[in-house]
Amino acid sequence: MKKIIEVKNLTKEYKNLKAVDNLSFEVYQGEILGLLGPNGSGKSTTINSILSLLNFSNGSIKIFGSEMNPDSYEIKKNIGVVFQDVALFEELTAYENIDYFCGLYIKDKKIRQKYIEDAIELVGLNDFKKFYPKQLSGGLLRRLNIACGIAHKPKLIFLDEPTVAVDPQSRNNILDGIKKLRDNGATIIYTTHYMEEVEILCNRVIIIDKGKVLASGTLDELKALSLIEEKISIEVNDLDLKYIEEIKQFRNVDEVVYDDNHLIISYEKGKNNIIKLIDYLKDKNITYNNLYVMRPTLNDVFLSLTGKELRD
Repeated sequence: MKKIIEVKNLTKEYKNLKAVDNLSFEVYQGEILGLLGPNGSGKSTTINSILSLLNFSNGSIKIFGSEMNPDSYEIKKNIGVVFQDVALFEELTAYENIDYFCGLYIKDKKIRQKYIEDAIELVGLNDFKKFYPKQLSGGLLRRLNIACGIAHKPKLIFLDEPTVAVDPQSRNNILDGIKKLRDNGATIIYTTHYMEEVEILCNRVIIIDKGKVLASGTLDELKALSLIEEKISIEVNDLDLKYIEEIKQFRNVDEVVYDDNHLIISYEKGKNNIIKLIDYLKDKNITYNNLYVMRPTLNDVFLSLTGKELRD
């Protein structure tokens, strides 16, 4: 496949801190690439370096086969960026905001009008063209922010946490719109902390931490890296703490979580785990409901690679 982005040996240092440490990866035409990492992992620094918003210490970046630098205007006009922080003009209507940002790249008024209408249709803002930002809900503001970033029909799009703090309906609308952008030929770099979105959208995932690539591949390839082989979920009302502690001592058990009358047991490996658990519950006369087995999720892989400790 054609390479849209080539990052080689990228390094960015701040005094004694290496925010990005000899990072290399590629992005291919027509894919949605999930760029994941905990807070402080180097995601934002990497994206800002790719966009030439930051000077980096070492390495090279190519976009569309050409070296990227601050005055690469021919490259930049084919890039769309939607940052996490909503950036709109409060004195302009939704339509006027999109028109302004689209107009930075598309000078022909007839073409621009068509592009604006396409963007409004894509994000579902047909009923809100004449609304000002202060009149829009959080979800509508997010959708307007996306429309402003993609109205000029860029070939490469960066989406940074586009669904933060939105309602489920707006989130579904945004995710559907992102799929349409991909289907229309755009290549997308997607960052989020919502792993279920990555599983829905992304063709390939790169997980970084401390400025380095920890793992990359398709969802199935990454899930194969999980230290967890299977998880068992079971509904048990008012389970005594002593039983939880005993279950933790079972062979191959990695973690036991009991919350809101749901017991979730993660196993590193082994066979017949569910049979042993059922025998134990029966022996202890513990009544249960809704028992089922789950395979490892992307979230399991993410936590096993980056750790479970809290990040600021």
